[in-house]
Amino acid sequence: MQKMNTHSRILNKTLQGKIMSAEQAASLVSSGVNVGMSGFTGSGYPKAVPSALAKRIEEANNAGEKFRIGVWTGASTAPELDGALAKVDGVEMRLPYQSDPVCRKRINAGEMEYLDIHLSHVAQFVWFGFLGKLDIAVVEVAGILEDGRLIPSSSIGNNKTWLDQADKVILEVNSWQDSRLEGMHDVYYGTNLPPNRQPIPLVSPQDRIGEPYLHCDLRKVIAIVETNSPDRNSAFSPPDENSRLIAGHILEFFEHEVKRGRLPRNLLPLQSGVGNIANAVMAGLNHGPFENLTAYTEVLQDGMLEMIRSGKLISASATAFSLSDTALEELYTSFDLYRDKIVLRPQEISNHPEVIRRLGVIAMNGMIEADMYGNVNSTHVMGSAIMNGIGGSGDFARNAYISIFMTPSQAKNGQISCIVPMVSHVDHTEHDVQVLVTEQGLADLRGLSPSQRARVIIENCAHPDFRPALQDYQKRALDHSFGKHTPHLLDEALSWHQRYLTVDHM
Repeated sequence: MQKMNTHSRILNKTLQGKIMSAEQAASLVSSGVNVGMSGFTGSGYPKAVPSALAKRIEEANNAGEKFRIGVWTGASTAPELDGALAKVDGVEMRLPYQSDPVCRKRINAGEMEYLDIHLSHVAQFVWFGFLGKLDIAVVEVAGILEDGRLIPSSSIGNNKTWLDQADKVILEVNSWQDSRLEGMHDVYYGTNLPPNRQPIPLVSPQDRIGEPYLHCDLRKVIAIVETNSPDRNSAFSPPDENSRLIAGHILEFFEHEVKRGRLPRNLLPLQSGVGNIANAVMAGLNHGPFENLTAYTEVLQDGMLEMIRSGKLISASATAFSLSDTALEELYTSFDLYRDKIVLRPQEISNHPEVIRRLGVIAMNGMIEADMYGNVNSTHVMGSAIMNGIGGSGDFARNAYISIFMTPSQAKNGQISCIVPMVSHVDHTEHDVQVLVTEQGLADLRGLSPSQRARVIIENCAHPDFRPALQDYQKRALDHSFGKHTPHLLDEALSWHQRYLTVDHM
């Protein structure tokens, strides 16, 4: 939906003199610089300057002048940013998370450097100086107040850090973003560097500990570009049978935990990764027996919005929206219903390990594959080709009250098992994985030794077509391996992946 606003949202008189076109702003970006871009899962990213910069880079490359920049974001963005810059080979280093197919192709071809790190690490690594100098920030905002405070857009991500750390700032003021977003954000400015850090005073998901605005030294602002362009809104497929079964297993597990006294009746704050399975779980919870639920997560998807509308979810904390067009229309149509129940925070707070552990978050994330001991691969195909990145799953899994990973039991039309003897790449070790779920069942791994884990995972999570082969491998590994604690036949474990090299993974 396109919302037009004939009134400028740039109310600061000093900054009004810095309004220019996207092409003029892009001309202020030099080759070799590091640029911090706003954006998190297709929300709140700059819409005009990156595309104009991509055209400039293409012209330079055609003239024989190599032009590349470092691109730092909150998470994934959109084709107008990641795709446009990757298409013209304009990115030297990309971090910390991406989902663009052109980016992925260049990364896996060795044509683009990519640093895949935990989302909670990004801001502090920049503050520590670990990643080098941040030269320019390009940040979308929903408006600028008379005193220069910035109204955040539909995501916050790392914007606070970009504005604080960059030498120069380019602002995109997007009038498409609903002006009623003002007041929905909570930007905490109380973080300090070691050894002067203090506890973050957040003890429940709905707490507000900061202020609704971003600050920026106005002397650093070199350009302002006015835009009126929508976010990249992703449609979600209705839950399929596998997703519904996975959701059912998780709800049954929650009911069991409540009966055992290990979870309260309203559970604990929920974190959910992005995707159709995550939305299916939310749909299951929306029709389940639990009331007065809360969420402390990274992105607010359609499923959580539906839970707020139904009254099942009384509050949700995130750093970004990730909504379909239909859900976005619902948000703005019934904005008064949602505005006091949703808070958007910087990702250094939404993903902060200290806060996640204090709140006792229940973390639910997707994966590519898991092995029979509970190690999880959530980023790579065949051990070497990146898909998207680890995102915030590690922030939550390592510190959650309960860490759950979920996937269908097989992929590629049944040609590949998602439960394997040994994962081809490890993102989450068995020490951080407490529950595995597929449409076949749920494996509760808490308190189990490696051999016990293997039996439970194979029996409960593996597809019947692959279960005999996994059981046979487990038995022979126990009989013939060098050690009996976590027995493996290394050559054979690796060959489990090699036999599927002919399958078109990408």
